[in-house]
Amino acid sequence: MIRRRKVSQLLRFFSGVFCSALFLFVVARSLNGEHENGLHSPGNVEVEEGVTRPLGKKIDWHNYDLIARESERTGPGEHGKSVIIPTEENNEKDELYKTNGFNALASDKIALDRAVKDIRHEGCKKKRYFENLPTVSVIVPFHNEHWTTLLRTAMSVLVRSPPALIKEIILVDDFSTKDFLKGKLDDYIKEHMQKVRVIRAPKREGLIRARLLGAQAATGSVLIFLDSHSEPNVNWLPPLLEPIAENYRTTTCPFIDIIDYETFEYRAQDEGARGAFDWELYYKRLPLLPADIKNPTEPFKSPVMAGGLFAISRKFFWELGGYDEGLDVWGGEQYELSFKIWQCGGMMVDVPCSRIGHIYRKFAPFSNPGVGDFVGRNYKRVAEVWMDEYAEFLYNKRPHYRNIETGNLSKQRKLRDTLKCKSFKWFMTEVAFDLMDRYPPVEPPNYAWGEIRNIASNQCMDTRFKGQNERFLLEPCIKDNTENNGEQSFELTWHKDIRPKNRAVCFDVSTSDNKSPIVLYNCHNSQGNQQWRYTVETKQLFHPVSGKCADCDPERREIFVSDCDSSKLSQQWLFEHFNSTLLAKLIS
Repeated sequence: MIRRRKVSQLLRFFSGVFCSALFLFVVARSLNGEHENGLHSPGNVEVEEGVTRPLGKKIDWHNYDLIARESERTGPGEHGKSVIIPTEENNEKDELYKTNGFNALASDKIALDRAVKDIRHEGCKKKRYFENLPTVSVIVPFHNEHWTTLLRTAMSVLVRSPPALIKEIILVDDFSTKDFLKGKLDDYIKEHMQKVRVIRAPKREGLIRARLLGAQAATGSVLIFLDSHSEPNVNWLPPLLEPIAENYRTTTCPFIDIIDYETFEYRAQDEGARGAFDWELYYKRLPLLPADIKNPTEPFKSPVMAGGLFAISRKFFWELGGYDEGLDVWGGEQYELSFKIWQCGGMMVDVPCSRIGHIYRKFAPFSNPGVGDFVGRNYKRVAEVWMDEYAEFLYNKRPHYRNIETGNLSKQRKLRDTLKCKSFKWFMTEVAFDLMDRYPPVEPPNYAWGEIRNIASNQCMDTRFKGQNERFLLEPCIKDNTENNGEQSFELTWHKDIRPKNRAVCFDVSTSDNKSPIVLYNCHNSQGNQQWRYTVETKQLFHPVSGKCADCDPERREIFVSDCDSSKLSQQWLFEHFNSTLLAKLIS
């Protein structure tokens, strides 16, 4: 009896050891299989309403057949190349320019499904993403958009997206008046574009409420908002969706590339920065953090979205109340949504491996439906609900906002209370922690200011209220000729850039070639191409990135950079006023 009990105990002991060993073996094999065959998610994803699946292993989502076909394409604009309009077609080009703010004739010469150059980081081409990702509704608001740019937006989404992930593309017509955007558009879509539908606003609503109309009609698990003149790049969709699949409270933004408004060339804008703002609520950017630079293919946290192109879980979007319906037309909506995302339990990331091209119009070709200072009203609504005591910094910059009527804010304030959202101080401390250093509420004094007079010509730099990418010339100095109505008051700011007073465009030099022109470009406050130093003794304006100095041709009145030579009068410039103490620190 005793012997049997001992045998039984030994059997139980060895059985336990065997089961433990078997369990460890299975776990080890499972982990090894994950390493070899793709990572398995710890959770599930709602791929569409009511349908939940495990995220599954990671797979390669590239469409290699499409990539091979596109590599062989030829024709105008293919692979994102420029289209140049012949001189004899300039009249037609100019007419279309007036109604679109970009070279629509160039667009008409390009295929709706043209190939674009794959300009992603090389590491993006090797990345894999979960096999079960949520379905999307792509929402594209438009008002009087040009025919080919609108259709190319929809077509490029269809062509470059895995069909299983596209639930629908919703084109939201914000009361367009162009005839071809009515029955002709409906007929074309019905014949050529499955999964695309048009919904129409009964009156002009503006961008914000048009997006809300699209979101209300959407059925996909994820909402992706695009502008109506966009072109996604290779394999753009899976990297945009994976962070949302892992956590539905994560919002994702693609890298936004440039489609040139004149030539339709597709090119990179930059290789990433974090979204931010100054205290007038102009959109600004912050440099990448060291950890983000080391991992150039990984999503990185960003305080504020640019606003036009992003993806968000439909569930989370409506948990946040969508957009504030009291915001009118456009302006401030990207701040309202960004603040809500962060302060109310979410997170926002930029995704380097998802790239989308976008046309920045040369000018807005149509009026907006807003009344009065609707942008100021929008900003004040956002500030009063979400920015707490930091709203004072905005009002100090824009005192007239204090007197703007915001309308009823009770719904938005109740939402903030219900969601138990964090304070704006938390946002500034934990999310936008370096914003105050780069964009302080009270800016340090300028290094120099006033007119910039050239010694050789006795004429002044004059930007004449020009815009981005435009050259400017020497003109007679206003102080010598009061009939001159130019723009000759400049500031060498604490950002070490030069800009016309009260404007956010800066002197920019993009190459180190001799006689490379000085142009205006949107100020980015990150020095680089826009950094300048002024030396009082030699009167030279030095451009550190190119290693050259500001120079001019007095006869042609052109302004450019060339090799520094302190003896050349054409390189000598007189700033009307300067702070010699600060300038000494700038040079040292």
